[in-house]
Amino acid sequence: MATKHVLKAEPRQRSGSGVLKKLRREGWVPSVIYGRGTDNKNLKVDAKAFSELLAHSTSDNILINLEIAGASQLAFLKAIQHDSLSGATLHADFMAIDETTEITAAIPVHLTGEPVGVKTGGLLEQLSHTLEIRCAASKLPDTLEFDVTHLAEGDSLHIGDVKLPEGVSATHAADVVIAHVAKTAAAVSEAASA
Repeated sequence: MATKHVLKAEPRQRSGSGVLKKLRREGWVPSVIYGRGTDNKNLKVDAKAFSELLAHSTSDNILINLEIAGASQLAFLKAIQHDSLSGATLHADFMAIDETTEITAAIPVHLTGEPVGVKTGGLLEQLSHTLEIRCAASKLPDTLEFDVTHLAEGDSLHIGDVKLPEGVSATHAADVVIAHVAKTAAAVSEAASA
């Protein structure tokens, strides 16, 4: 299950590009929170605390307890806008949720084990480094780990082959390939010459 981070946010009355640039110079990240059952609110979060939160998370799919004016609101980090040259965070969008809200997120995929096919000369190719899933906020995983030790040369691991955590479903078709053990060029040329 995903770790919940805590981040302090303050209401922001000012808007407009000049005002937002000034906020960024003062060390704030302009942001907004929206969602069913809540009014859209303009916020600002501390830029340093926000960048530390991003640096210590395993993916961009982050559950955050936003502390706004003494109250706590569970939120999902929906989008981040970055400066194309410096990479600095320009804006963050938070979606107000509760533990049962169904969310869609792209979760990092980690492959574990050494495939049988690699031991016999094959090459493991990971085709999907993230997997888009749908689940309740309380079930959101940090990462998805799949064992590939059983894959022989020419075998593929499909979404339909893996066991996802309880309450989590993939948004893509079951035949989408996550990883494949390919024959190396040397093995292909050996087979052709035989």
